[in-house]
Amino acid sequence: MREILGRRRMTLSSLRNAALTCATQWQWPVLPGATCGGDQPALACSCGDPGCAVPGAHPSDPVLLAATTDPRMVSWWWTRQPYASLILATGAPVDGGRAPCALSLPAVAGARALAEFDACGVRVGPVAATPTRWTLLVAPYGFEELGELLYAHGSVPSSLRFHSGGGYVALPPGQTGHGQIRWEREPLVERGCGAPWLPRMETLLDVLVETSATVPDPGSTLAY
Repeated sequence: MREILGRRRMTLSSLRNAALTCATQWQWPVLPGATCGGDQPALACSCGDPGCAVPGAHPSDPVLLAATTDPRMVSWWWTRQPYASLILATGAPVDGGRAPCALSLPAVAGARALAEFDACGVRVGPVAATPTRWTLLVAPYGFEELGELLYAHGSVPSSLRFHSGGGYVALPPGQTGHGQIRWEREPLVERGCGAPWLPRMETLLDVLVETSATVPDPGSTLAY
């Protein structure tokens, strides 16, 4: 295995290079999001909403449906907007398949979940982290499949969020209003594979539900 996009200091070209890696090497559809930091005032989101729930971590212009793997478009976007966050369109159709999906939860719960996975020998894929939330990338899944699994749990904390078709997550090395996005677990590309390995959602779900329930549930408030 080899590590991709390691933890390194973000430069002016870092986001563009990361976006091109996602789009061209891994075939993950991406688009530029809002900015936070760079030439923006500290903690302010470029969308202009002072109450933005995910400052610097959401699609802005263009809209989510514009996500693409076209290297020319991706390069043009980040040449024009070098500080734009890197947004992955989760579950989006691409080359006969679908883009990665994700599950996100509070950072404290995420750390506990990863410790439990490690102790049990459960392999996880890429994990993106901010000071407040962690996001685990997983193989594509549908909401019908998810609904059947969640039904067995009865109650699921609203702090555990599901990002499938029509959703999005922000990827490193962007900046949010709550701190920089980094890889807690970096994407790993195995020999002979074109994209990072991803676990199936159902292998992680039980532990993520349990650990999310151990931290205060913020309800509808979502802070990245």
